Amino acid sequence: MPFLNANNVRLFYRLEGRNGLPVLVLSHSLGCDHEMWAPQMPDLLEHFQVLRYDTRGHGASDVPTGDTTLEELGRDVLALADGLSIVKFSFCGLSMGAAIGLWLALEAPSRLTSLVIANTAARFGTKEMWETRIRDVREGGMAAIVETVIERFFPPEMLARGDAYAQSTRAVFVGTDPRGYIACSAAMRGVDHRGVLGKIRTPTLVIGSDRDPSTPWKEGGAVLAHEIPGAKAVVLGGAHLSNLSQPRSFTSEVLGFLLREDQSEDPLELGLRVRRQVLGKEHVDRSMNSATDLTRDFQLLITRYAWGAVWSRPALDHRTRRLLVLAITAAMGRWEEFRLHLRAALKGGLEPCDLKEALLQSAVYAGVPAANTGFHIATEEIQKLNT
Repeated sequence: MPFLNANNVRLFYRLEGRNGLPVLVLSHSLGCDHEMWAPQMPDLLEHFQVLRYDTRGHGASDVPTGDTTLEELGRDVLALADGLSIVKFSFCGLSMGAAIGLWLALEAPSRLTSLVIANTAARFGTKEMWETRIRDVREGGMAAIVETVIERFFPPEMLARGDAYAQSTRAVFVGTDPRGYIACSAAMRGVDHRGVLGKIRTPTLVIGSDRDPSTPWKEGGAVLAHEIPGAKAVVLGGAHLSNLSQPRSFTSEVLGFLLREDQSEDPLELGLRVRRQVLGKEHVDRSMNSATDLTRDFQLLITRYAWGAVWSRPALDHRTRRLLVLAITAAMGRWEEFRLHLRAALKGGLEPCDLKEALLQSAVYAGVPAANTGFHIATEEIQKLNT
């Protein structure tokens, strides 16, 4: 298992993704672990090498002796980055993780390229509140506060339907070592970034939730967004763990912010790059090189707008967009486009089971004849690919 010794504690981490991509560090909430970010990982790995870790006292990381401080938690991140030879990185943290991110932006700004802070505040509650929580955990363990905390983490409707994320988070929370929770609660008790937020120069996105009882938007995220120069603000639905309450919206906002530099890229060049990724370099180059005075403007138009403006949007991954294209072209009987995208999709990793589900949807909503033709063409192309 991947462990790294940092500042006299052994930290568990997972570094995933393709070498050479920019690094994004994810830092979880108090009482959770690195798996809190599981819903975001498939989309993030398309664009980043992602470093997740268990904060000291949580998950598989060591439990510190006695209380810890926010500075120690921040230096743990720097030690991890140094140990993995990561010079610069973007950072996304939620609640306690966001407090760590603010410390890094203030104390080690040269290491950060971008900062996302979610469901957080310049100051977390009162010292009396934290003393009460620490006493309750010391006397009764994690079970003494789990129901109260989970009701803050998730909106009532998620809890009522037995949401898998909520149940998994509850299990992780109950399984957290009380000593680790108490140590990090002591760190949170001392957090106070009021009066210094104006010093932050790292490009920052502040995410909040409209039903977050732990860090209400008006007193938390709104203040941060106002005080941090140039910060962008987004308010999502849900409760304290916004990345689990609204995982796709959260991921979309994070990617839209972190990939903002791509928006300055020439739409034509961006479109060419994405078009080649989806349809294959050979096909795209052949189409562009064979364009005539009659068709050249059309090729430029679809490259710039279909591929540079729509396919490049990060909210949907390429697999989802491929399935949408196949279902829509089948429904409309655009069989030349259907075959073109089908060939590219199969070569790009789409599996027959994915294709089957898209065509079954087409059968229900666009008619059996359309799906019948789609299945016929799909069978031909799969056989060609396998011979």
